Amino acid sequence: MSIEVGSTVEGVVTGITNFGAFIELDGGETGLVHISEVADTYVKDVSNYLKMKEKIEVKVISIDDDGKIGLSIKQLDNKKKKFKTVPKKSFEDRLSDFMQESEQRQQDLRRSLEKRSGQSR
Repeated sequence: MSIEVGSTVEGVVTGITNFGAFIELDGGETGLVHISEVADTYVKDVSNYLKMKEKIEVKVISIDDDGKIGLSIKQLDNKKKKFKTVPKKSFEDRLSDFMQESEQRQQDLRRSLEKRSGQSR
């Protein structure tokens, strides 16, 4: 199957990074959905929108001379768009995030107080 700019293809999420997601397309080729092309809303974390090994539909928006394939979920037709709003996290996920942030803040505060008082562990 030849991949052309403007075509809509299916693929499987093979990697998630802080700048986007790698999608393996039919035919074994791999493309990148940049974080700015995931949804119409602000995307802080791609993993809130995509999961590993998830099968998704993407639009081919560019193919570089060196063969790099640029993909988009955001530019799909409105009927096919996957994300119109930020997906809701489960209570357990939100609680876990809160606990991690809270623990980090407490550690930072302890270090700051230890430095002020001249104590060290």
